[in-house]
Amino acid sequence: MAQSGVSVSPDCIQQFNDLKLKKETKWIIYALSDDYKEIVVEETSTDPDYSKFREKLKGKEQIGARYAVFDVEFDAEGGAGLRNKIMFLSWVPDEAGLYPRMMYSTSKEALKRSLNGIAVDIQANDADDIEHENIISRVRKGR
Repeated sequence: MAQSGVSVSPDCIQQFNDLKLKKETKWIIYALSDDYKEIVVEETSTDPDYSKFREKLKGKEQIGARYAVFDVEFDAEGGAGLRNKIMFLSWVPDEAGLYPRMMYSTSKEALKRSLNGIAVDIQANDADDIEHENIISRVRKGR
């Protein structure tokens, strides 16, 4: 349980494990329940197109923050071939209200601790932070 008293739904862990082990799901968007008591799965997709994932997140600006996991595929430096890393993204747009920003910030670690296998943790506050080039650069560096 998080400092905020928010719990993580078992479905969050199950969906993440499916992404990690079965390699069919490419991304998951998590949200706080309407009563701010539990982190739940809002949406999953098997579509590897990052631009569609990004547009889904950008559409959330009007309603507030989200967490997400994306199985990022990228070319390793030095021509070493394709690599995959699982990225955890905390999307808290500057436009989000004060209470949602606080709740998402204080509940983030509870979700992250529940998801074993995250390679990169990214905090994003505006659309530029989730541009594909910025994400790939940070995933390559592992931060």
